[in-house]
Amino acid sequence: MHKIKDNFRFLVYSRALRSTAIIFMTLSFSLYLNALKVSLLDIGFVAGGTMVFALFLTLALGAIGDRRGYKYELIISELFTTAGAFMIALSPNLPVIVTGMVIAGISSGAGGMRGAFSPGSSAFIASLYPEESERVKKFSVLTRTAAVFSIIGSLMFAGVSLISKYVGPLLAYRYFFMLAAAFLVVSVLSLALLEEARRPKKTTRVMKKESAKYILRVIAGNSIGGVGVGLAIPLLPLWFKLLYNATPLEIGLIFGISYITTAFGAQASSRVAKRIGVLNTAASTRSLNGALLIAMAFSPILPIAGAIYILRAFIAGSGSPTRSTMTVKGINGEDYGTATSFQGIATRASQLSSGASGYLMDYALPLPLAIGGIFQLTSGALYKLLLKGK
Repeated sequence: MHKIKDNFRFLVYSRALRSTAIIFMTLSFSLYLNALKVSLLDIGFVAGGTMVFALFLTLALGAIGDRRGYKYELIISELFTTAGAFMIALSPNLPVIVTGMVIAGISSGAGGMRGAFSPGSSAFIASLYPEESERVKKFSVLTRTAAVFSIIGSLMFAGVSLISKYVGPLLAYRYFFMLAAAFLVVSVLSLALLEEARRPKKTTRVMKKESAKYILRVIAGNSIGGVGVGLAIPLLPLWFKLLYNATPLEIGLIFGISYITTAFGAQASSRVAKRIGVLNTAASTRSLNGALLIAMAFSPILPIAGAIYILRAFIAGSGSPTRSTMTVKGINGEDYGTATSFQGIATRASQLSSGASGYLMDYALPLPLAIGGIFQLTSGALYKLLLKGK
């Protein structure tokens, strides 16, 4: 078992590479489609399409993980992202590009935790580390790693401005998508080196009753926040461009600094959780995230909006490991994959609100962040109410 736990480093290597690639892809998602003359409304529909595909993929992968191992769940998930990256990089054809974006699942936001988690990672950690404090530490390591290596992804995005002077914006995006695809290939190879304990025999077709009751509480709290995230976050790089006329270099700088603050937040997560409790940390940071989104919506200039987003990234980094820990806390060991998949499905279903993000932005630019912030602010209070004492 000690040797298996030592293999956690291969998951860290994978998340580092994944974060570099996925952050560039999510930052580029809306702006690349905008450069291809896709309308705001249609960009919102594409974002919604990625969520729909992720719903079905996540459900299938959870069942595979519980029965065959979470290593295989992680690998299959990464292969879809890798295939999507290659499709975007190699084809100038818009339908192929959109299909690649959908199967890669790259539209759900470019925050510093974006590359840390994919189907199977939370279940993999939960199955190896039964102690709550140890889980918080491991989730913090993944979040911190993702945030640090996300800086490279933001630099790649900023590099589009430089390369486009020589080859044009469309080719510049495609070159960097190819580099992202190469990082993902190495990530898959790193996942292949993971080892894990033999899975306990599944005694139910879906999950145990106690696991289902607990995860439904988690889902209820997270879904409200997911609606807010779907409205505010997927098109945020494009929002910066349209509202403040920001360049990819400026947007990349804002996100790059935010990844540094996310890493500091993740580093502080364990200490904050020891002081005020895991649940209090998870709930309060989510409400603060919502309040800061509302403040961003009405920021008069880019530096203020960017500074608020950077502060929000620190708070998000502090809360993410504790929320991941709470998600698996009341789940039976044989149900980690299925239960976390149901949670992932609920989150992605709620984030289908991203389909309305483009419409709201077309009507009034502050609306997606203002309304999204209200949903996230509310979800923090609901999260604590539902899980308190459970």
